[in-house]
Amino acid sequence: MADYPLPKFHFQVEWGGTQIGFTEVSGLDIETEVIEYRHGASPEYHKTKMPGMRKFSNITLKRGTFQGDNEFFNWFNTVSLNTIERRDLTLSLLNENHEPVVVWKIKNAFPIKVQSTDLKADGNEVAIETMELAHEGLVVQNE
Repeated sequence: MADYPLPKFHFQVEWGGTQIGFTEVSGLDIETEVIEYRHGASPEYHKTKMPGMRKFSNITLKRGTFQGDNEFFNWFNTVSLNTIERRDLTLSLLNENHEPVVVWKIKNAFPIKVQSTDLKADGNEVAIETMELAHEGLVVQNE
């Protein structure tokens, strides 16, 4: 096995829809908020810092626009006040044998924003649509 960093261009997304390819996935962030505390009789003149709750960024998925494919919009249209179809997603960074090497497991994701492609008369690019997801947890597994 060669000792080199993994390329980021070979990945797959299992998102509860049909098997489609995404061109870009971003927002795989985990952050621990800091709790600061100091009681009045402390001999130290600074606050004590402790780990608090975890915080997760929204995830953005981008893909090419296909005629007659409304899966992004169908999922987005399940939003009705406080009810929504939630999905667990699995993102896998693949090696040259198409095997998962790093896996991100996302819990209870739901769409909060769908953006259609921009239109440009002199453009020569593929039409890309974007979906932004909120979620309740992210676990990273390095296989």
